[in-house]
Amino acid sequence: MRYRLRFLLQEIDVHRGVTLIGRSPDCQVTIEDPLVSRQHARVVIDDQGARVEDMKSRNGVKVNGQPIKEPTLIKDGDRLRIGTQELVFCELAEGSNPAAAKTTGFLRHCARCRMPYPQELLACPNCGETIQLEEDTMTGQLGGDTSRSWGLQLLLEVLDKALALGRVPDAVRALQRIIAQIEERIVAGERLEPKQLDEVVMSACAVATTTRDATHVVSLMHVYPRANLIPGTAVIEALGTVAVSMRAEMRPAVDDLVRWVRVASDHAQLQRLEQVIAAMEAAEARGDPDQTTRNPVLS
Repeated sequence: MRYRLRFLLQEIDVHRGVTLIGRSPDCQVTIEDPLVSRQHARVVIDDQGARVEDMKSRNGVKVNGQPIKEPTLIKDGDRLRIGTQELVFCELAEGSNPAAAKTTGFLRHCARCRMPYPQELLACPNCGETIQLEEDTMTGQLGGDTSRSWGLQLLLEVLDKALALGRVPDAVRALQRIIAQIEERIVAGERLEPKQLDEVVMSACAVATTTRDATHVVSLMHVYPRANLIPGTAVIEALGTVAVSMRAEMRPAVDDLVRWVRVASDHAQLQRLEQVIAAMEAAEARGDPDQTTRNPVLS
């Protein structure tokens, strides 16, 4: 019998003995999630079967939705909740075809911190290293667009969780990785998902509000015409909030976006963007201070 853990869009082989799961790069299964302890749980496989144990983690472990206090036997299809992530335990008969499993890609290990991450990312989302170790822990493959979209989504989740926990430098680093990946996809002529781009821009607006630096927001605003996309209503509202408080930095990018939306003949979104400009001009007329500052976390 062979065993795997299905996590997000990957399947990781689990061998007999002890498999550590946690945020530390020393674990066999590393999960970059602020709610995961450094050594959160372990899966033990021996002659008695497979069981999962909570290693006195802060947020605990659930099996099929139920918190566990003692080592708990697990079987094929059982769901393990660790932090905000859900892993599915899978049993495969010896000699089964790996391609028949529901696998999705390759996971590389960073040469510096050994954190696993999707092969399509430009660099490790944890430390920024671009050199990978030789070994892979994932099986199967995805098409280019789907695989890259997953990698971007993974980074977006890291960004949002870091913001929720007040870890602003971590959020900024994740945002920088996202922008690098988006740039790579545009250069390669790949299609961006409109909803995903909108989610990225809204998260960038949240970062800008915290750091008082709209540099990354401005960069992402220029992606819309390059990707032949129109920002959604919620995005324009978020951009408006940043634009009113950081007018000097945002005004040229807003003007550029207005010109693009006018060319694209999206009259509803054009009207919303013109309302943003009106709000910026009203704030300027009232003498509201421009809150743009350069935050050291961006350097």
